[in-house]
Amino acid sequence: MAGGKSTPKKDKMLKVSSGTMVKSGQILLKGKDFYKAGINVKGLGTLFSGCSGKVYFTRKKTSHGKVRTYLNVEPISGKSAE
Repeated sequence: MAGGKSTPKKDKMLKVSSGTMVKSGQILLKGKDFYKAGINVKGLGTLFSGCSGKVYFTRKKTSHGKVRTYLNVEPISGKSAE
């Protein structure tokens, strides 16, 4: 176990869970490909919040029958989305 190589890296993972409040520009996901950017989310490999709000997930089926999971941010009501 030289150099700690038996331990998986913790930097490439989901950083927030569903229902979590996030700020604009906050990192939501790093280095995973099985989540796609949804509403108010930007980025490809690293997904960022486009506005302040609450995180939620949606699942949609593509035209080829594959189910994809999208990471979305619902803007805080009462404030304008950035």
